[in-house]
Amino acid sequence: MGKPGGFLDFHRKDPGYRPVESRLKDYGAVELRLGDAETRAQAARCMDCGTPFCHGCGCPLANIVPELNDCVYHGRWQEALDLLLETNSFPEFTGRICPAPCEAACVLGINDEPVTIRQLELAIIEKGFEKGYLRPMSQQKRINKAVAVVGSGPAGLAVADRLNRAGYKVTVFDRAQHAGGVLRYGIPDFKLEKSVVDRRIAFMESGGIEFELGVSVGDDVSYKYLSDRFAAVCLAGGSREPRDLDVPGRELQGVYFAMQYLTQQNRRLAGETIDPGTEIIAEGKNVLIIGGGDTGSDCLGTALRQNARNVYQFEILPKPPLERAEDNPWPTWPNTYRETSSHKEGGDRRWCVSTTELSGKDVVEKAHLTEIEWTKSDDGKHVMNNKPGTEFEIDVDLVLLSMGFVGPGPNKLVEELKLELDGRRNIRVDNDHMTSAEGIFAAGDMSRGQSLVVRALSDGRSAAEGMIRFLEHK
Repeated sequence: MGKPGGFLDFHRKDPGYRPVESRLKDYGAVELRLGDAETRAQAARCMDCGTPFCHGCGCPLANIVPELNDCVYHGRWQEALDLLLETNSFPEFTGRICPAPCEAACVLGINDEPVTIRQLELAIIEKGFEKGYLRPMSQQKRINKAVAVVGSGPAGLAVADRLNRAGYKVTVFDRAQHAGGVLRYGIPDFKLEKSVVDRRIAFMESGGIEFELGVSVGDDVSYKYLSDRFAAVCLAGGSREPRDLDVPGRELQGVYFAMQYLTQQNRRLAGETIDPGTEIIAEGKNVLIIGGGDTGSDCLGTALRQNARNVYQFEILPKPPLERAEDNPWPTWPNTYRETSSHKEGGDRRWCVSTTELSGKDVVEKAHLTEIEWTKSDDGKHVMNNKPGTEFEIDVDLVLLSMGFVGPGPNKLVEELKLELDGRRNIRVDNDHMTSAEGIFAAGDMSRGQSLVVRALSDGRSAAEGMIRFLEHK
């Protein structure tokens, strides 16, 4: 324990955000950073629990949190970094965008505010970059086997990192112009500045990983090409097929999937060319976001920065409670009310609202909605019913569908190899993450379904270990 009784001496302190009036004028990171003294004080709050639920129950990566906090408190940054990188390939990503299930499982959180674990991990990795503690993979320790990773999102990067550190020659393929997947194109700069992604990709390249970008596997590159050159292949293309809205008027112009909107804005900020006539801009428009999750929140923050006239975010589920429900005890993830930085910036947020129709002449002009109520059937299932007399409509010029994903979507390589799929159309894998085709592996959202970035990282690291076991006997 860094400081016995530190949790009694120090209160939780979050870094906070830049002022709203300032941050809405740009796409720079909104969250601030704690100084070294403040970070040390926050590390002192860790109780070094005999059973650290943050480590064993909360974190999908199983980060060794109490020991990390002890190192931070005593200023042992190199030791902290080495320990953190044993479980987490990219703390600079999780330290910025992870919802921190570790904090939800913190023992101190039972009757006080939990330790700021996410911020402490971010402090460790940033100190590592600042002081030059990170060391690229040595080129002298190489195994004469090459592997390919298809997809450069969180899972794909985690696979590549682990295999590279194990000594294999790794090539990452991606159809996009820049590496990073959802980190690059899905998450807005105000949550994850792309300079952070660029820094990590450059570091991986310096360690020997090759990136083949603008290459569509299945179109530009065949399976035969891969099988002739690589001893194993990992598919990590993510979830790409969004859940659609089946209502009249869905076909009208001005209705888009959320990721179309977010990806285009990230491409715009990166200086990529947007095809004329395909631009999706919220400026001066009434914007309706259907879906109350983080992606919808990202759309909200982006629309506000594009100077939308009005922004609505409607969710079909009930508003979460302020406190844990009796059937949602610690240390499980608390299904409680939360506000993101974007929600603190503006917009009209509502729950228990269903869209019944979109209308307009060629272009969407109105959304027709109704309030709903949730009840339980005799067998305990939740049932949704329209609430009579609550129908209403709003003027809309832009509708963004943010209702999650239903699977990886069409993939020529998957079809060519006739890979087995599960009931949700994700790629079926065994305990080593191998698909029904020998030597072909899958990781992240392609095999487990849409989830958090931290879970994709964990899944990617696990897939890499399965690939290493396979390669050792090949």
